[in-house]
Amino acid sequence: MSEQLNISYIKFLQQSGINSFLKNHPNNFYTLNVKKKSQIITYNIKNLEDIASLDELALFIKKSDICKLAEQSVNMIFSDGNPKAKIMLIGEAPGAEEDRLGKPFVGAAGQLLDKMLAAIKLDRKSVYITNVIPWRPPKNRTPSTEEVLQCLPFIQRHIEIIEPKIIVLLGGTAAKAILATLLGIMKLRGKWHEYKSLKMKKSIPTLATFHPAFLLRSPSYKKQSWNDLQMLQKKIQNENL
Repeated sequence: MSEQLNISYIKFLQQSGINSFLKNHPNNFYTLNVKKKSQIITYNIKNLEDIASLDELALFIKKSDICKLAEQSVNMIFSDGNPKAKIMLIGEAPGAEEDRLGKPFVGAAGQLLDKMLAAIKLDRKSVYITNVIPWRPPKNRTPSTEEVLQCLPFIQRHIEIIEPKIIVLLGGTAAKAILATLLGIMKLRGKWHEYKSLKMKKSIPTLATFHPAFLLRSPSYKKQSWNDLQMLQKKIQNENL
């Protein structure tokens, strides 16, 4: 077919309404107007006292190298529950299940904690849960005094940001750390204490009770734990929380 015939044939096809032809690769008639942006949150915060939000605190702790437990853990366990809740529960440290799943109190002790909360008509939507230590100690051992002191500023800032109306300390490690005492949980439980901070205008009513993991090992103390829960329930009612 000559060049003139080719031109005539193409004009005929155009007049017939044909404006594209099959090719080995399709024409790009349409382009998606999608802008890909990497939303990486960065905070240039060097001092813990400058932190003003939970996101900032979580990132600050995650980047911290002050405690060697971070090197041996899978996750930094920050919190669970409702950040706007008026009741803050503070435990000891994550266990194996918590380290694996990235949330506090999700193992057997966490299941018991849920039942304890339900007994006084609370759940994870009505409380805020965290730990003194954000990383799992090897073999779930009790955190050392040095480890507690290293992580204590984290939990103190955590409390200042949440500003709870009531604090519940789960177990001896949390009770000693937050209340700054050498007394054991047996002497601390069953009564109200006051948590004070220089950066908070008011002290916070604080109740110490047994850790759910301890109750799993020693179920005979569940009656005393129930008494503590009733104290908490009465306080909530009196404060209209």
